[in-house]
Amino acid sequence: MTDRRSETDGVDPGVPGALGRTLAQLRERFGVQVLDRLWIFPPFRRGRREQGLIAVSTFHAEEDRRGVVTVSYSAEETGKGIVVEPSFTREGEAPPDRFPILMRGVVQRGGEERGEPREVEIDGSMEKFDDLLAELGVLGPDPSPASSTTGSP
Repeated sequence: MTDRRSETDGVDPGVPGALGRTLAQLRERFGVQVLDRLWIFPPFRRGRREQGLIAVSTFHAEEDRRGVVTVSYSAEETGKGIVVEPSFTREGEAPPDRFPILMRGVVQRGGEERGEPREVEIDGSMEKFDDLLAELGVLGPDPSPASSTTGSP
């Protein structure tokens, strides 16, 4: 007998909209104009819970440097809606050419079975950031306040 399950069978959907809500909160906290690049790591999902990590390169006063910010988030879908709790950490600064090495280190520490991050160039562009949010299904200019959120996106 042949197994006819689709590739999506057994894939945990996690918390719909959690990444988009976290990115909207990143925008609210820092503004898009300072965002250089994002590295979005595959989230860890279990049932109606999700934990994720986004590494952010921000423009710095010195053109040959970038700020490093990490955004970790935990999200849960409850009977009352979706709760997303991000945590923002300023990690320091580095030359832009060091980021690929930094991201490989994050992958190694997190376990390579989790996968490689998706690199997204923002370059301070609201249009590029909005395109990313639209791709993730986040509608409107600000789907959530800076703290925990509930309800649908």
